[in-house]
Amino acid sequence: QVQLVESGGGLVQAGGSLRLSCAAFGLTFSTYRMGWFRQAPGKGREFVASISRGGSITAYADSVKGRFNISRDNAKNTMYLQMFSLNPDDTAVYYCAADPTGGTWGSWGQGTQVTVSS
Repeated sequence: QVQLVESGGGLVQAGGSLRLSCAAFGLTFSTYRMGWFRQAPGKGREFVASISRGGSITAYADSVKGRFNISRDNAKNTMYLQMFSLNPDDTAVYYCAADPTGGTWGSWGQGTQVTVSS
């Protein structure tokens, strides 16, 4: 059974930084595309970033491009999201997701709260 566990969320002032982690269990991590999504209060879940199985291909939402960096360590079964220049619009619950087939985000973590104060 696939289990994804996010950590690293918290309260930060505008302009600050945070690094989120997603530890994966019960899967062959290196065979999964991985991604980060977020859901702000009263809004739907939105794509933030994704990373290919080997880590060489990444994609970002326009709203975070240049400020966030996604990475993974296949030896540690862990994915990261380094976030810089945070602003209040980044306040959301951040979720990690796993995709084994290259097309469907089939597994999700429980989420970690990120709150950016102005």
